[in-house]
Amino acid sequence: MKIFSEIPSDIPKTPVLDKVNLPKDIKNLTSIELKKLADDVRAHMLYSVGQSGGHLGGGLGVVELTVVLHYLYDTPDDKIVWDVGHQAYPHKILTERKDRLTSIRQKDGLAPFPNREESRYDAFGVGHSSTSVSAALGMAIANQDTDKKVVAVIGDGAMTAGMAFEGLAHAGHIKPNMLIVLNDNDMSISENVGGLNNYFSRIWASKVYKGIRKSGKSFLENLPQAHHIARKVETQMKAMVAPGSIFEELGLNYIGPIDGHDTNELVKVIGNLKDFDGPQFLHIITKKGAGLDPAEADRIGFHAIGKIRPLDASKKTNGPKYQDVFGQWIVDMAKQDEDLMAITPAMREGSGLVNFSQEFPERFFDVAIAEQHAVTLAAGMACEGKKPIVAIYSTFLQRAYDQLIHDVAIQNLNVLFAIDRAGLVGEDGPTHSGNYDLAFLRCIPNMIIAVPADENETRKLLTTAFMHQGPVAVRYPRGCGINSRIDPELKPLEIGKGRLINKRESEVIVINFGALFGTAEKVAQELEATLIDMRFVKPLDEVLLAEHTKAKKIIVTIEDGAISGGAGSAVNEWAQENNIKSQTIICGIPDEFIEHASREEMIEMAGLDANSIIAKVKKYLP
Repeated sequence: MKIFSEIPSDIPKTPVLDKVNLPKDIKNLTSIELKKLADDVRAHMLYSVGQSGGHLGGGLGVVELTVVLHYLYDTPDDKIVWDVGHQAYPHKILTERKDRLTSIRQKDGLAPFPNREESRYDAFGVGHSSTSVSAALGMAIANQDTDKKVVAVIGDGAMTAGMAFEGLAHAGHIKPNMLIVLNDNDMSISENVGGLNNYFSRIWASKVYKGIRKSGKSFLENLPQAHHIARKVETQMKAMVAPGSIFEELGLNYIGPIDGHDTNELVKVIGNLKDFDGPQFLHIITKKGAGLDPAEADRIGFHAIGKIRPLDASKKTNGPKYQDVFGQWIVDMAKQDEDLMAITPAMREGSGLVNFSQEFPERFFDVAIAEQHAVTLAAGMACEGKKPIVAIYSTFLQRAYDQLIHDVAIQNLNVLFAIDRAGLVGEDGPTHSGNYDLAFLRCIPNMIIAVPADENETRKLLTTAFMHQGPVAVRYPRGCGINSRIDPELKPLEIGKGRLINKRESEVIVINFGALFGTAEKVAQELEATLIDMRFVKPLDEVLLAEHTKAKKIIVTIEDGAISGGAGSAVNEWAQENNIKSQTIICGIPDEFIEHASREEMIEMAGLDANSIIAKVKKYLP
């Protein structure tokens, strides 16, 4: 493997990759050329991501595996399902998209994850983790009467989710022909890779061993007890040198661990496994960030990077990110209340909990990619008098909706949901946008929903929510706000009370919900409209609404969430119940998936920029 000390700023020379546009171009390469192709793919990926920004570490770790899979399998007829999608950049390079990789995560550019509409080689669209085994299993069942092969590639991080084991258990039960590759990037399960492990892996995946197993099974199939003993002996032999017993017990044929950066080894083992019957489980050891020294040393920091040479070199001065506002608040609040507990599903860094985890390690719980468990864990803590805070991205809270209702809301427990990445998130696109939380939370009894307008309001409303008795959600967006001055005092506001920003005599009132407050100010100024900031979606401040919607012909609501069932819908329902005759114009995210772009571009695509809203309102003005 060629090692890079830094990300190349000039286009690298890639003579073998230059000859490859489709996976079929790889088929006739020699073993030496396969290694060189892997070096070329890594170089091209480093350069491209350096220009565009994007996910880096995961993809670098699976370069050799990707080359070998496309060498051995006949894609797109054979299916490769990539879990999460962070690791799919090399796959995109080898499947007709190498010249467009610098456009990844940009408007009208390549999607950040596998996308069925983008390429016939993307067998399954992903973004959230731990779906690959179930999806690949479905494909294997659907193709059981054909010669098509199915492969799932799942990382050790994704293996922490229960859904992955649900898929594994089902595969072990019905035993379809499929290959599951565990990409263990030296962060869990096993760290030991050596000649003995590789030697046994070659034995277990060899055609001779396959023949022995098949013959033995036929001979012993009428002797259940003998067959059971033979199976146990085989399993225990493997367990002596490999951590695969759990997978064997699930009904999978465990192979490994082997070196995931050794193309020759991968070709030998996977080449043999292709012809095995039943579900095969191959455990490979890789390094996240492999081939780039700084990325190997800092696997978290190089999970994703920004542009090395931004197109716009000017630096914009911003205040703290919302996640950092939350991070400072939770440390301050924890110093005042020893019952505060913090829970996050594998988002310690992204949710701003690093400092808290270091200062209060005994009160910090990273439950890995287990959103359902996170919510019910919080419910259990609340039952015993603790005050848990679930720090979670909006898009991932979707995965724990049943627990939110059944385990928290019905029991009216004191759980605070600090919902990060609410609304349109930008470059990660529709799989990661948090558009639906207002709609799916608003319909739940006992739930309070707060929508801060800026950083200072975020701190105030977090304090308010924490001191409330019952379930509360505070949702805030990705990135920075308007850089408002933050009051350090931990003093609660009144639940369900909004604020009047300015009062005008025009026939228009603008009602803001959340972080598009700056846009609401521009709209109100242009239309000479009254502006109120609601602070809460549930309960609504009906007194404030009644007072300031009088004599207004047009009510404009603004929110960074889905129109259907969202905050504007709540205002519309209130207006109907109170026989308000004003025209309500709801400005939110329309009933469509907004494709990846910058957050600002996505807001414009959704019609939520000030100019679009003003134009929409003016259609109703005389």
